[in-house]
Amino acid sequence: MTHEHVTEPVPESTPPAPDSIPPGPSAAGPTPTPAAPDGRAAASAPSQAAQAAPRKPHAERLTGVVVATALPYAEDPAAPAGLRPDLDRYAEHCRWLVDSGCHGVGPNGSLGEYSSLTDAERRAVARTAVAAVGRDALVVVGVHGVGAHQARRWAEYAAEDGADGVLCLPPTLYRANTAEVVHHFSQVAAVGLPVMVYNNPLDTKVDLTPEMVREIAALDHVVAVKEFSGDVRRVRHLKECAPDLALIAGADDLVVESLLMGADGWFAGFPNVFPAASVRLFELATAGDVAAARALYEPLVAAFRWDSRTEFVQAIKRAMDLVGRYGGPCRPPRGPLSDAHLAALDADVRRAVDALAELAAGAAARGGAADPYGDTAGPAQVGAPLGGGHGGHGGRAGRGER
Repeated sequence: MTHEHVTEPVPESTPPAPDSIPPGPSAAGPTPTPAAPDGRAAASAPSQAAQAAPRKPHAERLTGVVVATALPYAEDPAAPAGLRPDLDRYAEHCRWLVDSGCHGVGPNGSLGEYSSLTDAERRAVARTAVAAVGRDALVVVGVHGVGAHQARRWAEYAAEDGADGVLCLPPTLYRANTAEVVHHFSQVAAVGLPVMVYNNPLDTKVDLTPEMVREIAALDHVVAVKEFSGDVRRVRHLKECAPDLALIAGADDLVVESLLMGADGWFAGFPNVFPAASVRLFELATAGDVAAARALYEPLVAAFRWDSRTEFVQAIKRAMDLVGRYGGPCRPPRGPLSDAHLAALDADVRRAVDALAELAAGAAARGGAADPYGDTAGPAQVGAPLGGGHGGHGGRAGRGER
């Protein structure tokens, strides 16, 4: 897999205080917590709602299919690069993913373009996800930061805002040694939320080896490791070195291999496009139904490979447009996909869509569900003609950490 390191901006100082965050969207349907009487977003309300909600079966170790959510933008000349996060549309997307069977959402990963957001925007995105789905699904917020003090502050805000857990890389922009990495995660874990540590050595240049993960696993509140080294042999090695941690598959194009070798979850990109089919794939692989999992995986994996490419954000947003969802544009530094990339991506998505339609028709002919691979996605997901979508293939480049 080829990746390009995404430049992490140094936060404007520290992340913004609660009273500096604008209220969330106000569209009909799931909306973030209403503003307090003084006009501020009520940060504690999502947390209280989450505490009152029924226990989520995947919350203890942040397992299941958690979607690294893409972030839609709306044109706004006053916003950075002329684009502002469309929080209404983002809330709807989170709700659609959960209603399609996904177990949770992951705002503020690289697929969510966290490194291109202002601090205020970044927090507003996390709050929107909690308000949209936090009562009945996991919200695992990305708290990546250059230093431990920054990552810890983002984790503190995630806790205040009602997140179920956090996803955290080692220090970005610096090739930290083992002691520095352990210190980084210890500061994040000290906040008290369940922590999923994230190994992405191709981007951070820090490899969380199984031996290092063993040391990190001794920290209280570290419950999972997301593995994105591209080496499926790591699954068993990590299980041996840190048996109490949940092992989370991080690469879409290695997900079945990882699940068959014992991974407990999937922190995923392409479920933004094919959520119902992705959940079905996860269920088949974790149940050990190799034949059925392979039959579903093989026509999807060419599309899934885009998740491990430099242009993964652009590709996933384009694929969303192609199946009738809204992906839309990206902020800089991500530039337009080339004509060659568009042609190749469109062919891979077309193959996936056609295969899902064929599988759905076969299931219906056998007396099963009419559409077990996309019943909540709308007809475009399972075979309607691919169109130009919403023009979201422009603007993006640089595979970074999700």
